[in-house]
Amino acid sequence: MCYTAIDKEEEGCDRVNEANETKTRILIVDDDPDIRKVLRLLLSREYETAEAADGQAAVDFMNKNQDMDLVILDVMMPGMDGIETCEKIREKSNVPVLFLTAKSAEKDRLNAYQSGGDDFLSKPFSQPELLAKVKSLLRRYQEYRGKPSSSIWTSGNLEVDLSTRMVRNAGENVPLTDTEYSILECLVKNRGRTVTTQELYETVWNEKFLPGSGNTIMVHVLNLRRKIEEVPSSPKIIRTVWGRGYQVE
Repeated sequence: MCYTAIDKEEEGCDRVNEANETKTRILIVDDDPDIRKVLRLLLSREYETAEAADGQAAVDFMNKNQDMDLVILDVMMPGMDGIETCEKIREKSNVPVLFLTAKSAEKDRLNAYQSGGDDFLSKPFSQPELLAKVKSLLRRYQEYRGKPSSSIWTSGNLEVDLSTRMVRNAGENVPLTDTEYSILECLVKNRGRTVTTQELYETVWNEKFLPGSGNTIMVHVLNLRRKIEEVPSSPKIIRTVWGRGYQVE
């Protein structure tokens, strides 16, 4: 039986392929129906897909469907663009967000990451590249989300529970994105030693480290520090080892 992403298609969402509770669920957000169709055809063999034609429809859908596993989000949309859409989704969900955009300048990537995005794919993209990024984000999100562990790491008022992926500061939950948590987890699991930027990138993103990858890590670490450090400009938890990488004790 098919169902609609939102009760009325006029509200900006199209139909969803056949429901299957065992399938991974991906929300495709793009104002171009041809792009949505292509993505749906590429993904529907392995995943359950929902579609939203604009940012507001995507936010409304995510508010009603907190169990989505991935959002593929176009940056350039009329009305609420992808950056604002991601920020609103992040208010209630840490679901991985893969940005799609025709803009590939470094500042555009930084804006995407600063809004809470996890990865970035420039248009036009190849099918293997899209599927590789989707699989990488899903694997990280699903495996780490249910990874058994009894370890709890603390630093001052910060507590990281590796068994539940919960982070608390002074007893209050800290809403981290999947990428932010994965960075913190990698550093915690290697506490006491410097994790190089290359090692951190290849562990978290599961991709080859490239010249611009260091800037990607820097933006995510900055966002992470804003959430967990008492004074982000003078961090005490995540220490920068200049010229090498990052370290926690």
